This record gives sequence, structure tokens and C-alpha cells, in this order.
Amino acid sequence: MAYIDLPEFEEMDSEIQERARPILEKTGTVGEIFKLLAVRKDIYFATDEMVQNYLLKETELPYRVKEAIALLVSKENGCKMCVDVHKNIAKMLGLTEDLVEQILQGIDAMDVPEKEKKLLRFSLRAAQKDNYKMTRADIDALKRVGYTDSQIIEAVAITGYFNYINTLSNVFGLGQEK
Repeated sequence: MAYIDLPEFEEMDSEIQERARPILEKTGTVGEIFKLLAVRKDIYFATDEMVQNYLLKETELPYRVKEAIALLVSKENGCKMCVDVHKNIAKMLGLTEDLVEQILQGIDAMDVPEKEKKLLRFSLRAAQKDNYKMTRADIDALKRVGYTDSQIIEAVAITGYFNYINTLSNVFGLGQEK
């Protein structure tokens, strides 16, 4: 239960309702994170734009990598709600139950190519508070295994998004027991 009062769907701005209606129709509910974001229309739409462009759209990184970043960063940040939500989203996007469980056990437990593990390790490192200590060598190591500048930027953008959304969820107690 959130630490602040969250609007119900009927109480949301009509433009937010229009954008959130497909979620409501598909799942039967609008999750706490959407309700929290709906407190501020500008924040809702800015966040939704990130979701649409980083996570839902087919991009240079496969859904498997994007959802692995989501799960790994959310787990590292202690965001139970985001981990639970993204376990289900990962499965909807075609990740097997086994792979989802491997991700939650950590990168070394994952049965994916070493190249992918390097990007995931980099992303977890980028999620840390001391990410300012990362260097050109960290980027160059990813380029040597075949990642482009654009793919690396995408991975960092997704990482940053999950630091952001995990912070909102954790600070406002989303997904906490009543």
C-alpha cells in the first residue's frame, strides 16, 4: 500500500485515462506505479514516453536483454514490486520461466552468451551510485565484443529508467503489504 493517496482510474486526468485505458482493458487493473505517476500529468507522460520507446518498442536490444536489465537492476535496488511486475512482463515477451529464474539468481547463473553477460554486468555497474568511476575502458570492452555505441546508450538508458522507476516505487512504498 502506497504511503500517499493514489488516484483511482476514474479520478485521473482524462488524457491519462485515455493512455491508461489499454492497460486497464488488458489486465483489469491499473497498477500502483501508474496511479502514482498519474498524480502529476507531466511526470506520467514523460515516464510513459520512456516506457514506449525503451521497453515496448522493438529496438536494437532484444526484449530478453531489456527485461534482464529490468529484473537485475530492480532486484539490486530492492524494488520488489518492479521485480514482480517484470517477471510477468518478461514471460509475456517470450522469456521462459527458467530464464527468468536464472536472471533472478544472477548473471553468472544465466544460460546466455558471454557477450550478453558482459552487457548485463556493465548495466548493473552503471546502476550503482559510483557509476561516475566508469571509464572509456568499460565502454571499449563492450565495443570489442560487438556492441555499438547506440546499443550501449540504449542499455544505459534502460538502466537509468529502472533506477528512476525503482526509486519512485521504493520511496512511496508501492507493492508493500498493508
